[in-house]
Amino acid sequence: MVSPSRRRRAVAMLQERLGLSQRRACRIVGQHRSTQRYQPADADPDSDLRERLRRFARAHPRWGYRRAHAVLVREGLVVNRKKIQRLWREEGLRVPAKRSKRRRLGESVAPATRLRAERPDHVWALDYQFDVTAAGRTIKILHVVDEFTRESLADLVAYSIDADATVACLDKIAAVRGFPQFIRCDNGPELTAAALRDWCRFTSTRTSYIEPGSPWQNPWVESYGGRMRDELLAVEQFDTLLEAQVLVADWREEYNNYRPHSALGMLTPAEFAQRWRSQHQPQLS
Repeated sequence: MVSPSRRRRAVAMLQERLGLSQRRACRIVGQHRSTQRYQPADADPDSDLRERLRRFARAHPRWGYRRAHAVLVREGLVVNRKKIQRLWREEGLRVPAKRSKRRRLGESVAPATRLRAERPDHVWALDYQFDVTAAGRTIKILHVVDEFTRESLADLVAYSIDADATVACLDKIAAVRGFPQFIRCDNGPELTAAALRDWCRFTSTRTSYIEPGSPWQNPWVESYGGRMRDELLAVEQFDTLLEAQVLVADWREEYNNYRPHSALGMLTPAEFAQRWRSQHQPQLS
């Protein structure tokens, strides 16, 4: 035992196993008492922050260092974004490469390429995506997104979603928020059916259909579906429809109220919507 650290461990062992005092144990081992009491400084002052980033990356594998920095600042930590970027790279943390996706006639009142949301509930975007349970049954998910605030207004999960179920979902949202001025969607059979066209006519909601095979004309809901695919559907296996409904609802709650959104200045969609209404609602009223 020639190093102070080994003598330190030997003193601790004598105290624990034989019940000796620190003074006597140090005399036996040949360790100065001040050396025994010395607490070496942490070799890496950022070790706690590194561990926090590793836990963050495990919990949110599709989030990058910018969202990690936004969450840490929201939690009260004063830290520079460039430092988070450096530590993120040194820890070998990275977002896996994304995969692309595509989708596909109704009459448009407003061209999808020129329509742009100007306020909450101005444009709702609709889209579907699919997944399978462990037993091999296909489940269908209807996404409804407010294009201005990026809020997810609904994620209907079922084995089958037809035009009537789609209209019922829109009615449920409208009972809380009111009817939108436009809906933007593709030319799927559920979205060009008579039920949805009648709903739009009765509620004075206008339609904006994208061109077939042009998902880039419906970018906000496509982006939302891609995020759900990357962060939830690609990493979770659903045993039952109920489990899928619960996990999708939890993910949607996190997306709206916890996940920083880069297009909203790293605010969550709920924070952005609340801030916009507090600034503009008095003027509208």
